[in-house]
Amino acid sequence: MIAEPTSYTLESLSERLQGLSSVEALRTLAHLYPGEVIFSTSLGYEDQVITDLILANDIPIKIFTLDTGRMFSETYSVWKKTNDRYGAKIETYFPKADAIEKLMTDKGPYSMYDSVENRKECCGIRKVEPLNRALKGNKIWITGIRSEQSANRQSMTQVEWDAAHDLFKFHPILDWTFEEVKQYVKEHNVPYNPLHDRGFVSIGCQPCTRAIQPGEDFRAGRWWWEDNSKKECGLHTHEEAFKP
Repeated sequence: MIAEPTSYTLESLSERLQGLSSVEALRTLAHLYPGEVIFSTSLGYEDQVITDLILANDIPIKIFTLDTGRMFSETYSVWKKTNDRYGAKIETYFPKADAIEKLMTDKGPYSMYDSVENRKECCGIRKVEPLNRALKGNKIWITGIRSEQSANRQSMTQVEWDAAHDLFKFHPILDWTFEEVKQYVKEHNVPYNPLHDRGFVSIGCQPCTRAIQPGEDFRAGRWWWEDNSKKECGLHTHEEAFKP
């Protein structure tokens, strides 16, 4: 048997995973980086697929979610159903209380509507800073990104180097279509957020998410009051990690 190299470059890791199924790739990463592979779930369609791929196949990958304090009640419901279905305990990261208290005191509960800068500040406190803590010490970050979700994501490759967090990112269903995601959920009876049946294709914080209309862009329901070019919260951009 040929020994695995002790470390990988972006190119060599991409080659190592090339041609593998999603399950095979996840299992390989868990083997190459034991205890250092982590999956961030928002409990939406795509992430529920990956959760099933991991838990139904008993792959040793850590799973966590970011509870921003502004989530839909339906999201908490699917979270509980997922834990119950798989006998899991999805790890939870909250924003820092002092940062939230200062934001709410200084700018009120809906400051995100006033400017892009305010919205990014809120995302930074509620999502990006907790994410930084969750990812610290890991080598592989698994995400549910799909290329057709937005123009910003169409140029992504399945394996990327995230310099801000000093780790590799792997997108196991990057090339899946939305129909393929829905079909997987149906065929495997995966718990999913009922908001998806009401036109919510991308689900985030309650004040910043709405259902989309027929013909609208996939990300139109996120931060709908902003220009389409700004439809990211900072979790999957190549900006420096948020530091409060």
